Amino acid sequence: MADTKVEISADSSTAAQNANAASQPNNPLSRKLNKILETRLDNDKEMLEALKALSVFFTENSLRTRRNLRGDIERRSLAINEEFALIFKEVKEELESVHEDVQAMSTCCEEMTNRLKAAKEQTQDLIVKTNKLQGENQRLEVRAQVAQAFLTKFQLSNEEMATLRGSRDGPITEDFFKALNRVKHIHEDVKILLRTNQQTAGCENHQIMLQWKYFLFYFLSFTIDECRGLTQETCDISPVLTQAMEALQDRPVLYKYTLDEFGTARRCAVVRGYIDALTRGGPGGTPRPIEMHSHDPLRYVGDMLAWLHQATASEKEHLEALLKQVTLQGVEDNMQEVVGHIIEGVCRPLKVRIEQVIVAEPGAVLLYKLSNLLKFYHHTISSIIGTSVASLLITIEEMHSLSKKMFFNSLSLHASRLMDKVYCTMWTHVVYFSSTSKPSKTTRLFLNHLCS
Repeated sequence: MADTKVEISADSSTAAQNANAASQPNNPLSRKLNKILETRLDNDKEMLEALKALSVFFTENSLRTRRNLRGDIERRSLAINEEFALIFKEVKEELESVHEDVQAMSTCCEEMTNRLKAAKEQTQDLIVKTNKLQGENQRLEVRAQVAQAFLTKFQLSNEEMATLRGSRDGPITEDFFKALNRVKHIHEDVKILLRTNQQTAGCENHQIMLQWKYFLFYFLSFTIDECRGLTQETCDISPVLTQAMEALQDRPVLYKYTLDEFGTARRCAVVRGYIDALTRGGPGGTPRPIEMHSHDPLRYVGDMLAWLHQATASEKEHLEALLKQVTLQGVEDNMQEVVGHIIEGVCRPLKVRIEQVIVAEPGAVLLYKLSNLLKFYHHTISSIIGTSVASLLITIEEMHSLSKKMFFNSLSLHASRLMDKVYCTMWTHVVYFSSTSKPSKTTRLFLNHLCS
């Protein structure tokens, strides 16, 4: 390529010199040569590309090749065009094949469309029926869901029914209370349902709920048996019994009846414990029986009242453990009433023994101490069972009044005796000083007897 450029430049220079020497300035060949000579190959990109393409097949710079250059270029251009035409022929054939395939697909789609139209016309009734059945199916599913929700809300499950029925043969567990609470909620919902337009369903569910009432009576009998079994001096309130009282709080009659049974059982236990404390003492003889201190009235009465104070506090703790889950109003009043009923059993033996001590006239000082002791325990026990009219408080108040009365009687008697002695002494002095002679021996003995 470089040799070609050099030869072209040399030939161009020679031709230019010959042209300048032999021809005129307006010669066309001269103008072309000047134009070629003035051309700058560095800035002419098309010329550079053409020269690069020429260098591919123009490898020999000779006279023959330069003369045949035009023909070679034309033949090369013809070969390129033939190759281009051949390639485009293949592309055209491929496009025609694709066109035929697309045409066949279009024909097939039209045929399928026609078939679908025909099938749609033939199955229009079936489609309508299918859509109708689908809509009906959706409505039935919604109704089934509503019915299932209704049954879930207003009926017991199989597990809950088995729990309630199985409780008759076995112990009551936590699941029984859950099922019973479920029955309670269903019963309340049925009452609301009866106040609406759905009275038929409400009546049916109400009849079903009535069939489960006998489980409540079985549950009541279980609770009563548990309460009746609490006859030991120290009882343990089980969580099941606490939950049972919580379940019974919505039925005031059964709730009150159960509390009465508990109070009766605990009353027997307290009376038996009181008698044992008086006659037997504690386990193993410690502490000693209270009756052994009957010779000491103050300690005797104090021990009995201290035992009653401890028993009253213990029974209130038992009731608090029993009713700790009850949320009714007036629970504290119920507790005070039941505690008063429990302690009432020991009022009679306590009253008899304190009366024996007081009536024995132990002396004004001891009666005063007993009065203060009774007043102290009256105040202490009233803080436990309240200020309600309890038999124990009434008994202690009566004994306090009796001790005060006996104290004042003893004090009055003692004062009367002192006054009699003073009166006798004064009368003796009057007799001695008023008489002119000493009184006789008989008179002196009589005066001493009056003053003694």
